[in-house]
Amino acid sequence: MKIHHLNCGTDCPLGGALFDGRSVGPLGRIVCHCLLIETDADGLVLVDTGYGLADVHHPHRPPSPRITLPWRLMLNIRLRETETALRQVEALGFKAADVRHIVVTHLDFDHAGGLEDFSDATVHVMAREYDDATGPRASVVARNRWRPRQPDGVQQWQRYGARGEPWFGFDAVRDLTGLPPDILLVPLPGHTWGHAGVAVQTGEGWLLHAGDAYFYREEMRGARRRCTPGLRAYQRLMEVDARSRLLNQARLRELSIGRAGQVTIACAHDPVELERCQAGQPL
Repeated sequence: MKIHHLNCGTDCPLGGALFDGRSVGPLGRIVCHCLLIETDADGLVLVDTGYGLADVHHPHRPPSPRITLPWRLMLNIRLRETETALRQVEALGFKAADVRHIVVTHLDFDHAGGLEDFSDATVHVMAREYDDATGPRASVVARNRWRPRQPDGVQQWQRYGARGEPWFGFDAVRDLTGLPPDILLVPLPGHTWGHAGVAVQTGEGWLLHAGDAYFYREEMRGARRRCTPGLRAYQRLMEVDARSRLLNQARLRELSIGRAGQVTIACAHDPVELERCQAGQPL
């Protein structure tokens, strides 16, 4: 099983190192870390999609913008066609139809924008996430994070409950329909109620794409959590339940330390983690 680590979207919020912990100028750099998995018998599998082609070309088309202007300005989103999952899949020599499955950590606008670029794919998601994203959106954050036009072209959904076989102390959903047992959804509520990580058995251990369960590299792999002020504030803004988010984050941190030789954990938005994954370096 071969895994490609893709950046499917770049945000450059004002604040520099107050967000990413390393920029020297006024703008930070936040990525949309997605996985492209080459399976032996089940075609290509995407984990999240980042921003899609329609986001790039028509982000604010009324009456229902794919990305709301306040969130685009807050994050200073840089929409580039070359960064879409579709164009990166094509650059690797594949076609859109080769992507047979997409497993999403959640359906926020920066994770689900490219779903309809792969019209033949089955999209796997937690049932609670699907219900919340497609149902009434009462709060300001809910109306901005879940954008109905992004997933409305999906024809094939597979939705899962929040119980399954244990995986390193977490409840996990195994046997995703049409996928090998090497790919699991691991419920990690807090950022959204239906948020989940995606665990992949690489042959050399497990890789857990933790989605937005954390945002900054130093929230893992150390006894003491450290996060930049900008990302700490953004996590609080977007959370649906602080207690659940922080509890799951602490459990992931314990896993990253106690099972360091067995499980590699990466989140969706840290550029340093993405660069190290792309270079095959340890996190």
